[in-house]
Amino acid sequence: MALPAQIAVSFDFSSGATFSLPFVIGDTKYGVLGTGTLGSSSVPVPVIDLTPDVRQITITRGRNIQQDTYQAGTAVVRVLDPNSYFNPQNTSSPYYGYLVPLRKLRVSATTGTDQHFLFSGYTTEYRYTYPVNQETGYVDIYCADAFRLFNLSQVDTVADSGAGQSTGTRMGKILDQISFPTNMRTFATGDSNCQADPATSRTALGALKNVEFSEQGAFYIDGSGTAVFKDRSDVVSSIAGTPIEFNQTTGIPYRNLVYAFDDKLIQNQCTITRIGGSPQFAENAASATRYFPHSYSADNLVIDTDANALNIARTFVATRAETTIRIDQLLVDLLDPAVPTNTMIGLEYFDVCKITNVQPDGSTIVKTLQVQGLNWNITPNSMQVTVTTLEPITDGFVIGSTE
Repeated sequence: MALPAQIAVSFDFSSGATFSLPFVIGDTKYGVLGTGTLGSSSVPVPVIDLTPDVRQITITRGRNIQQDTYQAGTAVVRVLDPNSYFNPQNTSSPYYGYLVPLRKLRVSATTGTDQHFLFSGYTTEYRYTYPVNQETGYVDIYCADAFRLFNLSQVDTVADSGAGQSTGTRMGKILDQISFPTNMRTFATGDSNCQADPATSRTALGALKNVEFSEQGAFYIDGSGTAVFKDRSDVVSSIAGTPIEFNQTTGIPYRNLVYAFDDKLIQNQCTITRIGGSPQFAENAASATRYFPHSYSADNLVIDTDANALNIARTFVATRAETTIRIDQLLVDLLDPAVPTNTMIGLEYFDVCKITNVQPDGSTIVKTLQVQGLNWNITPNSMQVTVTTLEPITDGFVIGSTE
């Protein structure tokens, strides 16, 4: 059965973080200005199409609901290897000498009108399997997005990061420090300011997440491999977007709806401490009385003042003091002709969805939520995505919104 979108898997053996062809002076293909990046060698490393030999793709991207933070996106691509090309000791392999960890892999989905990257990341492991009584072996290529690169990089002093810097600018300075490409960033300015960088040893990812939390914004890697930073205003206003309808009648059909109605996401007490500041405490007393205390604390934040640290505590509690029935996940099968392929392959975090579910007695559950996770499972004969949804991660007043 043909898939509704053409799936392609490309493997770039070049070094560096950028997902593009290397630029080589004098080369008719790799030497065209404006189309590539500077390469380190006069001999271009291969960029290969693995698609004909791919048998399964599993992609996991999203926000961890319990930990309340975005995690590294991961992918596993299973590739048949009849000629042992992925044997790093096979000197006859066209990949010989290039097959090392942290090379670039992308998964794209293309229709007649749209193309989207479902995942862009870096190889972390090649796991070989040679089944008994089967002549053809295969390799599972494990990958992670740029969060892994950030977690591997240590930073001490961040250059040009003085007091009063906006959160968006500080994010950029941290990525400058580890030489992450500027053309792979989409950053908001930020609604809050930072104090001077503390000049302590920590991972780049830890430094970035400190700024993200100080802003009460969102920082993640999208399907194209771009580092995205949304400030508080972006996050609050994103719920006002036109919702994508998921239902059992006229909207996008789904199955395997996962409900939850519990206290897992409740936080009614919060203590926030900035670097050099005093603890700032906020509480929703009504919530604490109704559900018992659910406490959260964060310290050593780079937010600039105690007053703004208190605002973070208040915002955090205000967003999480109550609970309601949740729709955590739903599954969409793209082989269903009623499913709009372009809409599904184009989904990204913060897209608004309105989910309607008709109960056995005829009553309905209706929720307007946001996409906060996409887990793809693709084979030559199947294409499914599990969509993780959440209430807005930061609440605020949006002019004109009915929600």
